[in-house]
Amino acid sequence: MKPPSVSRRDFIRVSALAGGGLLVGCYLGSTSALAQASDPAALAFSPNAFIRITPEGLVTIVAKNPEGGQGVKTSLPMIVAEELGADFSQVKIEYGKLDPKLGPQFAGGSLSTPMNYDLLRKAGATARILLIQAAAGIWSVPVAECTAEHGFVVHRGSGRNLPFGELAAKAATLPAPAEKTIELKKPADFKLLGSRVGGVDNQSIVTGKPLFGIDQKLPGMSYAVYIKNPVFGGQIASANIDQLKALPGIRDAFVIEGTGDYYGLMPGVAIVGDSTWAVFKARQSLRVDWNASEHSADSTAAYAAEAAKIGAQPGKILHNDGDTVAAFASAAKVVEAAYSYPYLAHATLEPMNATARPTENGGIELIAPTQNPGDAKAQIAKALNLPEEKVAVTFTRIGGGFGRRLSSDFALEVAVIAHRTKRPVKLTWNREEDMKHGHYRPCGWHFLKAGVDAQGNLTAWNNHFVTIGLNTTGKPGRSAEMNVVEFPGRFVPNYHFEQSIINTNVPTSWLRAPGSNALAFVFQSFVDELAHAAGKDPLEFRLNLLGPDRSIPGTGQWDPPYNTARMKGVLRLVAEKAGWGKKLPRGSGQGIAFHFSHQGYVAIVAEVNVTQDGAFKVLGVTAAADVGPIMNLSGAETQVQGSIIDGLSAAWLQEITVEDGRVVQGNFDTYPLLRMTDVPPRVDVHFVPSDFPPTGLGEPALPPLPPAIANALFAATGHRVRSLPINKHDLRWS
Repeated sequence: MKPPSVSRRDFIRVSALAGGGLLVGCYLGSTSALAQASDPAALAFSPNAFIRITPEGLVTIVAKNPEGGQGVKTSLPMIVAEELGADFSQVKIEYGKLDPKLGPQFAGGSLSTPMNYDLLRKAGATARILLIQAAAGIWSVPVAECTAEHGFVVHRGSGRNLPFGELAAKAATLPAPAEKTIELKKPADFKLLGSRVGGVDNQSIVTGKPLFGIDQKLPGMSYAVYIKNPVFGGQIASANIDQLKALPGIRDAFVIEGTGDYYGLMPGVAIVGDSTWAVFKARQSLRVDWNASEHSADSTAAYAAEAAKIGAQPGKILHNDGDTVAAFASAAKVVEAAYSYPYLAHATLEPMNATARPTENGGIELIAPTQNPGDAKAQIAKALNLPEEKVAVTFTRIGGGFGRRLSSDFALEVAVIAHRTKRPVKLTWNREEDMKHGHYRPCGWHFLKAGVDAQGNLTAWNNHFVTIGLNTTGKPGRSAEMNVVEFPGRFVPNYHFEQSIINTNVPTSWLRAPGSNALAFVFQSFVDELAHAAGKDPLEFRLNLLGPDRSIPGTGQWDPPYNTARMKGVLRLVAEKAGWGKKLPRGSGQGIAFHFSHQGYVAIVAEVNVTQDGAFKVLGVTAAADVGPIMNLSGAETQVQGSIIDGLSAAWLQEITVEDGRVVQGNFDTYPLLRMTDVPPRVDVHFVPSDFPPTGLGEPALPPLPPAIANALFAATGHRVRSLPINKHDLRWS
């Protein structure tokens, strides 16, 4: 996912320069008010915005980023605790406030770990240094003879120790160390990072504690629904507002004109009442005349027909290496294929919801399961014409985000409703509203042609990519673009890429591993076709295509350098662990695929079985990943396993279609999720030990799964899947 575009280098530089920024305000600034307090022991030691230690010994660590199941509420505090030397089992995790002292706070792009790793280590190390200095002063011993571990500072020579709490007051009076003097632990000395730690919210989740946005309750709170035109971008001509107001349990109903921003506040009808049930029931009585839209006759079938037509014609050339015409003329074999993939919904189990209340200073407080609280704050301030300091944001745990909650439309809706009614309001979208007013994974079509020489080398590659625009053919919609040198670009001497854009009215956005989640299916499946056409083992064909060990320069933040040695490493590891090439019974097959996504290198082998009448089952999946050092081994494994299950669910079962300008699917009966009985009985995860900088794991493991499944299906049946979802294909073999 692509949240606000901030590189690690830019983030550190901006943080250092900005008033109250992390490096100055948190690491090296004033330790706390203790130094000036008349009774220092009564206050906590807070050397920076992430850590607070009370005289009683309670260590609190702030989890800065929204938690939506990716594990950062556990793993980011673990980084601080490792350097601090705290006993993590006794640490309290504090979470949920948007605070500029913490730096950017969002959940997207698998950036939480790589953007915060060095910063949080320094935060923990700063506190450790001050605590050790305090203890060394009390004992009159050299600082070098002391260490911090399990919540104590220990003098190695004598074995004496003091708990952090007893050192808090003295540590708070000491000056913060200069940044260049802060020594971080050697990874070989880590005791917490890399171990298995259960999620800090696990107990609360399984016992039903109110952690999520949809759980929120405030005194005097009303409840609301917000109904928009089923045709995206459509306006309201009229609505039976007076009749709605007369219904039992309804306090108010009104039209909001909106701004026309597909990702912001769209026109709609707000219904406010005494309970969620009352407003859900009232919406059934809503009668609206929707203004006609030029896209009222749009359909995904029409989009596909247009794509087939323009895909056969020349598109706009965006990149051209070598001479593909000559390369095709001299190729031993030329293969052509058309691949496509559908719109996908995020389908979060917790539908969009948010709570807002007016504040005494004339502002508004938002309490929401948002992945992007900073964006929500800015958009609410703009919509309500408020200074940003009058908008407060508390973010709750998220019941599934996957990129959908990087948008702030649901937050804007509740803020406007609460501001108008002058009372606390909780807005809840029902499942149909959530499904039919999503910001979808874009659909797309690829018309491919490739050539291999007599030695089985890939020599030429043409891709005419037909994508979609939002009310334009001038540029792709959000997340509908493609890097012009996407793999196998830069690995093929003759590489040609052209693009055409279809005008649509469907808002698209980032869905888990955006771009990669579709492109990996297309390119890794077509590479598999080429391997078979060349008479090569699919693994060896890929290794040969990657070439010698080297780092290929990237073109920007979202196209970082590509290390072929790391990718070949995960390919060889996954092949070894999966028993690649083993003899299988008829109807069973193995498929292999890899992808470089969000700076993570992941390869997957899937093993499937298809019965003669077409019943499909995934027998097992093996994954290998090189993502740098692991923060929480338990969390890392579950992220890979969750990505695999998520990718299988989407590839096998899911698509969003449009008819008459409206989304057809409205619930899980028409947009199914993978059932537990269909989850692979074996999902093995292996990590390559790595000294490279850490990579996030919420997304890199998903992209290789769909092509690995598709390639396994070919091995099992001889049937090549070139479009998704798989359940639309007849897999029977004779």
